[in-house]
Amino acid sequence: MHFDYSMAIGSFLVAVVVGLTGMGGGALMTPMLVTFFGVPPLTAVSSDLVAAAVMKPVGGLVHLRHGTVNLRLVGWLCAGSVPAAFCGVLIARALGDGADIQRVIQIGMGVALLLATGGLVMRGWLSLKDRARSRTANADPADPVKPADLAGSADAAGPAEPAVQVRPLPTALVGAVGGLVVGITSVGSGSLIIVALLALYPVLKANQLVGTDLVQAVPLVISAALGHLLFGDFRLEVTVALLAGSIPGVYLGSRISARAPGGLIRRALAFVLLASALKMFDVGNAATVWVLIGVAVAAPILWMALRVRYGLPALPWTRTRWAGGHPRWAVATPENPTSSPDVAA
Repeated sequence: MHFDYSMAIGSFLVAVVVGLTGMGGGALMTPMLVTFFGVPPLTAVSSDLVAAAVMKPVGGLVHLRHGTVNLRLVGWLCAGSVPAAFCGVLIARALGDGADIQRVIQIGMGVALLLATGGLVMRGWLSLKDRARSRTANADPADPVKPADLAGSADAAGPAEPAVQVRPLPTALVGAVGGLVVGITSVGSGSLIIVALLALYPVLKANQLVGTDLVQAVPLVISAALGHLLFGDFRLEVTVALLAGSIPGVYLGSRISARAPGGLIRRALAFVLLASALKMFDVGNAATVWVLIGVAVAAPILWMALRVRYGLPALPWTRTRWAGGHPRWAVATPENPTSSPDVAA
C-alpha cells in the first residue's frame, strides 16, 4: 500500500483548522483531495468521511474535558443528523455511477461550499452586531483596559456553559439537513451546522459552538462513513494518509480552540472555502485568481463600512494605555474613547 506523505501533511493543516473552528473538515479536505491529488469525487467523499469518523472524536474529547459542550443540543442534533446522513449516502448511490455521479457530487460540493462561505460571513456579521450592542450597553469611561476585559470578549474562551433554552424541533431539523448534505458531499458537519447553531442559539460562546459541533459530528460522520463503507467508493490508502495527518492536527487545533479566539482563522477559512467552491465549478485558474483578488480588496472595505454603521471605529486597533502605563492595542468607542478592546473583531 502506497503512503502519500504530501496528502498527510495537507490533512494535518486542514485538521488544525477543524480543531480551531469546528469547520472545514469535508469543506477543505474533500476539495483538497479532488483538486490537488486527483482523487475522484466519490472516492474523496467516502475516504474523507471514514477518516473523519476517527478524527472527530479526538477533538470532541478535548472539548468535553474543558466543559465546552452542550450535550442537550448534541442529542437533538443527532436525532436528525444520524438517519439523514445514512440516507444521503443512499441518495448519492441512487444517482448513478461513473462520470455522471462524480460530476453531480462535485457540483453538490461546490454548492455546499458556497453555502458554508455565506454562513461564515453571516456568522461574522451577527457577531459584529452583538459586540456593538454589548459595548454600547457596558461602556464605562472610568474603567481602563484590563486583561480581565480582554478575557470577556465575544470570542474569548471560557468553560462556563450558558443558560440555553433548547428548541428541539428546529435543532433536529438543522441536524437532518446537515446530515443529508454530509452524506452526499461530506461537507457540512461543521461548516453548515455550526452557522445554523449560531443563528438558533446566539448566546453560545465561540468555543462552545465549536465543542458542541465537534461532538455532535461524531455520530453524524460515523453514520455517513458506515454508509460509504457499504455503498460508496472507500480506499484504504487515502484514508490512512488522511488519518496520519488529521489526528495530531485536530488535537492541536482543539487544544488551542478551547483556550483562544479563532476569528482570524474563520476569515481565512471563508476565503479558502470560496476558492475551493470555484474549483468545484471548474472555474479557470485566471478567473479564480481575479475573483479572490476582488474579494480580498472589497471585503475589508465593506467590513469597515459595517463597523462604522454599528457605531464602531472603521479600524479595530488604536493605541492606548492601561492604568499601569503599559502600552496596549485597544479600541475607542464613542462612549468610551480609550478603553474598549476589540479582540474578536
